[in-house]
Amino acid sequence: MIGKRRRSPTLSPNRVMAKVGFPEGGSKMALDLSVDASAAKVATPGKYLFGPVADFLMLGGSAFLILPILFLVPLEYEGLVAATMVVVAYLVNYPHFAHSYQIFYRNFGRKVSGNGYDRSLQLRYIFAGIVVPVIMGAFFAYGAATANTRLLGYAANAMFFFVGWHYVKQGYGMLMVDAVLKRKFFDNRDKKVLLVNSYAVWILAWLQTNTAVTQGNYYGLQYYTFAAPSWIANVALLAAVASTAATILMLVNRWRKNGRTLPYNGIVAYAASLYLWILIARINPLWLLVVPALHSLQYLTVVWRYQTNVERDVADAARNPEPKILSLVGPLYRLRVLGFIVGGGALGYLGFWLIPFALTALIPYDQQVLGSSLFFFIVLIFINVHHYFLDNVMWRRGNPEVSKYLFR
Repeated sequence: MIGKRRRSPTLSPNRVMAKVGFPEGGSKMALDLSVDASAAKVATPGKYLFGPVADFLMLGGSAFLILPILFLVPLEYEGLVAATMVVVAYLVNYPHFAHSYQIFYRNFGRKVSGNGYDRSLQLRYIFAGIVVPVIMGAFFAYGAATANTRLLGYAANAMFFFVGWHYVKQGYGMLMVDAVLKRKFFDNRDKKVLLVNSYAVWILAWLQTNTAVTQGNYYGLQYYTFAAPSWIANVALLAAVASTAATILMLVNRWRKNGRTLPYNGIVAYAASLYLWILIARINPLWLLVVPALHSLQYLTVVWRYQTNVERDVADAARNPEPKILSLVGPLYRLRVLGFIVGGGALGYLGFWLIPFALTALIPYDQQVLGSSLFFFIVLIFINVHHYFLDNVMWRRGNPEVSKYLFR
């Protein structure tokens, strides 16, 4: 049952997540890869993104192995785990955000002009790529200029709200991807069951957080959660339990129809995203430190496969690179993928550290009211929220680039 409402404990979720530059639950976008059987016919997919073991571990299976181990680690080692995850953030978390910018704004002029994209998708690119950042920039500029801590606190609340939405939608998307790769499709009714369960678990987790924590401090700024009546929390709990039971029954039925097999790696990704990374994320402070990296790794699995297929489609992809020493990497397309990954790491470092550090040094503001980390607070929330809108456009069904390059 939902716990009693209390103030944030010493090891609050937001303080722990701030150590690795992430909000509670990680990023906040929706990976909407709800591809159906007809859409998948445009390509002949293999069975895996990288391989059976790699897909299992990267899509979410590693969570089931790491969580039990963390229960054996004393909480006194929180500092060591936090330091380790700061390093991991440079290698996994930051590139996961940066890659969305690299893909979204590539050939952006063609996208906003509608060249090869239908009208609906064109408008989505314009809204997510231009309108959203302008609105957020104006919001943060006004909040900082007026030293309105209450207004800026709302941004933190909004980010935490969207975090759960993003996680569960990405888990659902991973299941759809694996279903296409395995040619084990879900019909529309099955997808509705999966989505309803995703949202039910997400809402329950969000209500639990609001019940457990009333006030938080995020990068020096106070924010407040919203008290929900106990009956709403109980209804959410019943809905999550009922939808989980319905999902299990659906999967059993689908298993029978699919010749006693399922897209198991996708199911692992779905279960990890909903239950381990969202519903029980607060079960262990150390677990809160690790979850964002696992979520980011899940995202990178799809992005790296997607980018590999993009580079393989270039005319000279199989040519050996020059100078010859670079041929150790392999064909030219591999070198380009490596450049994409390294570029994501550099862009992530620029966005999460260099830009807010420079803004802090160059732009004066009331640090007595807003704290010394205002621009780290703003940049982190900006990237998280914008990431949601970017991915909700890029990976949605009907995007021609997804059907062309992901399932190959």
